[in-house]
Amino acid sequence: MLKRQRSGSVVCPSCGRLVGVNDEKCLSCGRRNPGMWGFAGAFRRLGQDFGFAAAMTGGCLVLYLVSLVLDPSHIFSGGITSLLSPTTRSLFVLGASGAIPVFGLGRWWTVLSASWLHGGPLHILFNVLWIRQLAPETAQAYGPARMVIIYTAAGATGFLLSSLVGRYLGFLPRFLGGAGFTVGASAPIFGLLGAIVHYGRRRGSSAVGKEALGYAVVLGLFGFVMPGIDNWAHLGGFAGGYGIARWLDPWRDERVDHVVVAFACLAATALAVAASVLTGLPALGAN
Repeated sequence: MLKRQRSGSVVCPSCGRLVGVNDEKCLSCGRRNPGMWGFAGAFRRLGQDFGFAAAMTGGCLVLYLVSLVLDPSHIFSGGITSLLSPTTRSLFVLGASGAIPVFGLGRWWTVLSASWLHGGPLHILFNVLWIRQLAPETAQAYGPARMVIIYTAAGATGFLLSSLVGRYLGFLPRFLGGAGFTVGASAPIFGLLGAIVHYGRRRGSSAVGKEALGYAVVLGLFGFVMPGIDNWAHLGGFAGGYGIARWLDPWRDERVDHVVVAFACLAATALAVAASVLTGLPALGAN
């Protein structure tokens, strides 16, 4: 699938115009190396988001299964809602975020890793469905690299806000008090919604922005009804996604440096999971 193209034309990832695969610069938008070293066509065949939604789905599923294997003690315990749910200990090892890991144990990097973890089959199912819907739409509006940046930054701001509220405002009612431990892709999902809302306002696509805002409001209200929902992570994710989208500006074309930053975001997230495992496994074994 990733066969390199050495001649002919490809579609520029930034502006969608035809360019030579070996052109140093796109004549339409100015993007450098629009042929992406001959792999632009191969990446485009992966989809509008260059395969990010599929990669997220696979990564979340793998880590979910690993979380069950690490500590299978509660897989079949409890009721229907807790069936096949990982324990807090296994999620801690893999990189759960929240006030306790971030401020109590100094595991600050978990604001990156927590969005790849989930607390149960329904949790991961709904989040994966939202990712597969919103990631291509955001990539179409901003470009796949900037979509990855938005997703990563929104997840980090969401879990950081939840951890801050959990640390300093823990006396508030549960649905307002932040989280001691928190996981899930919903924080960056709200970030994608925030980015689409900004896109609608910036580009004059009111229908797109209103639809995304409507989804965010409904999902936000849903969080106040259902127990165990991290509302501060949702709010922080939406604000982070909207803010980073303003900085990236959908009127400007995606550049090569955006691609570099996107790969750096993915690498930082992978390192965050690795750091969590390396520092968390000894604690799991001690118990």
